Amino acid sequence: MATERSLFRRHRIALVLAALVLVAIGLGLRRLRPWEAKEARGPFRLRGDVPTEPAGFALALEQSLGAALAPGHEVRLVPNGEVFASIEADIRAATSSVHVDVFIWQKGKASDGLLRALQERKKGVACRVLADDAGSPGFDDDIAPRLVEMGCEARVFRRIPVSGDELARNHRKIVVVDGTVAYTGGFGVRDEWLGDGVTNEAWRDANVRFTGPAVRAAQQAIAENWQEAGGALFPSEAFPSIPPKGPTTAAFLTSTGSPVLTRAERLVQLLVQASKRRLWIANAYFVPPDAITEMLKEKAASGVDVRLLVPGKKTDSNISMGSQEIEYGSLVEKGVRVFEYEPSMMHAKTLLVDDELSLVSSINLDPLSFGKLDEGGLVVQDRAFAAEMARVFEADLAHATPVSR
Repeated sequence: MATERSLFRRHRIALVLAALVLVAIGLGLRRLRPWEAKEARGPFRLRGDVPTEPAGFALALEQSLGAALAPGHEVRLVPNGEVFASIEADIRAATSSVHVDVFIWQKGKASDGLLRALQERKKGVACRVLADDAGSPGFDDDIAPRLVEMGCEARVFRRIPVSGDELARNHRKIVVVDGTVAYTGGFGVRDEWLGDGVTNEAWRDANVRFTGPAVRAAQQAIAENWQEAGGALFPSEAFPSIPPKGPTTAAFLTSTGSPVLTRAERLVQLLVQASKRRLWIANAYFVPPDAITEMLKEKAASGVDVRLLVPGKKTDSNISMGSQEIEYGSLVEKGVRVFEYEPSMMHAKTLLVDDELSLVSSINLDPLSFGKLDEGGLVVQDRAFAAEMARVFEADLAHATPVSR
């Protein structure tokens, strides 16, 4: 009997091994099937045409990222230090809630201004502030106690070293007031963001203030980060009904870290592929995956006006600067026009596609944003807003040096 059981076990093990071998052979054969497109075997690369006309791009965005462009927004570009005065005014006018979700909040004049506005908010206005632990050193000692004293809830996202993956941070920059007004972009609560963007130590950045249906998605993004940091669900009044009111079509999108493919990379590829005549990119850290680099070259070679505005010598990351300089030669050779911003750190994360599509976001074109970080941004489909983005981009080029090599 024991012998039979032993034989049975050996036969079962042999069958399992045989099955595994067959699976392995099957996988190997699958890789070798001649009818399979070779493009499907490597890293993600968006294929085919992406229409830029409103209905076509809206469908492309929905099927690629599950986000629906909606009409009824008012969107205003808020550059550089202007973002603080605007946020503070909205905080003082708040009637129900203020939610802040940022990567960087450190002590200084920028922090003091926001803290004063929160202190002076109307009685009964709920206040919740979330800061990333890696981006906001000193938050526990310098900022959180003052917030708690004025009746705010303050939390820290993914404490170090508890989180497990120290590079998986919350890089979003979102403020939502009353569930009806929102901000996003590249800003941090630190004094480098206070200036005009053309003075040394006054970083150049791009942010937006927006109202309309997309605010609900921005609020949801804060809520999910808040829950991970140990916070409770927001009350229902934090998600009011927002009737469409405004001339602009927009959508707020989020991305979360993934070892394979993030929505941030999907979004950037979608916008790049959509360009037919113009693709103007401003970005703080240009270290994209090969797929995006090749897409930029192909677009430029096909006649698209591809311009790339990146930091110059005032960069805050010499490592990133060295990496992006490696890319210059092959890009310029294919017709991409590259410019280095000189007066201060270029920290914006924007894309302008043709005459209607724009993106203002927290997404850097680097492995962290495309792999590890929580990000967010506003896609805007509006000719007037795109014209304003173009005007600002061209003004920035007046302070930039073209790369010729």
